[in-house]
Amino acid sequence: MKTKRMALFLLTLALTVFLAACSKEDKENQHADMNHNDSHEGMHDMNHSSSGELPKGLKEAVNPKFEVGSKAMIHSDHMEGMEGAEATIVGAFDTTVYTVSYTPVTGGEKVTNHKWVIHEEIKDASDQPYEPGDEVVLEADHMNGMEGAKAIIDSAQQTTVYMVDYSSTTDGEKVTNHKWVTESELSAD
Repeated sequence: MKTKRMALFLLTLALTVFLAACSKEDKENQHADMNHNDSHEGMHDMNHSSSGELPKGLKEAVNPKFEVGSKAMIHSDHMEGMEGAEATIVGAFDTTVYTVSYTPVTGGEKVTNHKWVIHEEIKDASDQPYEPGDEVVLEADHMNGMEGAKAIIDSAQQTTVYMVDYSSTTDGEKVTNHKWVTESELSAD
């Protein structure tokens, strides 16, 4: 009788652990599905934070409107939770910034007008800025499947770009070293 009780206890314990693990996985999957459905189309694979590693050849801005360490308001919605967030400026750089369209190397739907890729994130970048319609290969890894993808330049502008830290306005998640926000997407208030 004692052996049967011990076996029943162990079986109950194993079943409880198994069900708890399944419940946790279901919650994680539901959370992932909600994030996928709530995010901007094509942006759910975006790497919000980065290591802060800079592309070779990127030059610090000489006289940026927003100094490193200062605060600014973000006025951009190319990622969910950015609009209206207070940013801390981590870096300011003078470069050419592009919107690009590409098909991820990992497969999936074409991404159009992705904001932003900078000149230094283009493989074997020319000395001169690219123009709309030019085809390039991306070295940026802001999104899954971006690095190594062939892209078409949709727009180009010479400006100061910023790497910023901020907390998402939708879920409070802290984002560090986000690349990139343009000067026109920031304000002092």
